[in-house]
Amino acid sequence: MAHRAQITVRPFNTGDEHVMLTLWRASMPSDGIDSDILSIKVLADPNFDPEGCLIARVEDQAVGFALALGRKMVLGPEADLEPDSGWITVFGVAPGFRRRGVGSALFDRAEGFLREHGHRHIEVSTYAPNYFWPGVDSDRYPDAQKFLQARGYRRLYSAVSMDKNLVGFSIPPEVLEVKRQREAEGYRFTYLSPRYLRALIEFNQRVFYPDWTRAIRESILRRVPWDHTWLALAPDDTLCGFAQFGAYDYVPDRFGPFGVDDTRRGTGLGKVLLNLTLENMATRGFHNAWFLWTGEKTPAGYLYQRTGFQVTRRFEIFARDL
Repeated sequence: MAHRAQITVRPFNTGDEHVMLTLWRASMPSDGIDSDILSIKVLADPNFDPEGCLIARVEDQAVGFALALGRKMVLGPEADLEPDSGWITVFGVAPGFRRRGVGSALFDRAEGFLREHGHRHIEVSTYAPNYFWPGVDSDRYPDAQKFLQARGYRRLYSAVSMDKNLVGFSIPPEVLEVKRQREAEGYRFTYLSPRYLRALIEFNQRVFYPDWTRAIRESILRRVPWDHTWLALAPDDTLCGFAQFGAYDYVPDRFGPFGVDDTRRGTGLGKVLLNLTLENMATRGFHNAWFLWTGEKTPAGYLYQRTGFQVTRRFEIFARDL
């Protein structure tokens, strides 16, 4: 039997890639990753620090891991280093070694790493750009939630993932009528083009989130087709909404980002953009559209549900002040 005194925690070393993958799959069997995703989202992350990527061992056996990050590089020109904030984006303990102090040893070291770098507020999973989930899926991993709560982490809010089946999808007549009404008022719906690229980037910088701006920039660099993004243009040709798919993580059927300027909400522009994008995906043969993160009881969440999206996962976001 393992005892706490036998637990050692060390930072990531070259060659630990296979160790991490093995532990990841054992501790989170519903969310395994491959070496490509590990390389892109962990090892190549500009904020990755081997001292924050931790492996726990009992004697000669690797039994757990945790990944702690603070910003060394800003998310974009409109963002800062968020010096007070740190993240533990993912952690896991092999099933046979839980409730034996492994998780506590990992978090002692991870929190110590963040504290040493001046971070005073820790959130679990919500780090951008390379987060894996919005938070803890307490349905699949109830032990993780209990562990965090016992350690003093508090629940901030909930988020949901949603999916929609696109087989046989067509835009409902009532949405087409809203589109016709807005067009009669001078609004236009068009695909993204070089003409509107700067407007889209600046729109997100002004209205939404640095991570959305990053996703748009990276989608262009990865040559995501222009017609994977719908724009809504006001009568004066200013951008007031957009919807995109295939922008995140090379996943073609992932919907988003998607947003409409607050001053235009209630006009039906979001409903039109959403349906145009789903039709776009369906005509390309996608059987499903999904996204990772929204509030279930928010205007966006209600719009998705009215459009036929169903909740497929629920997450709890936890944080702690050191």
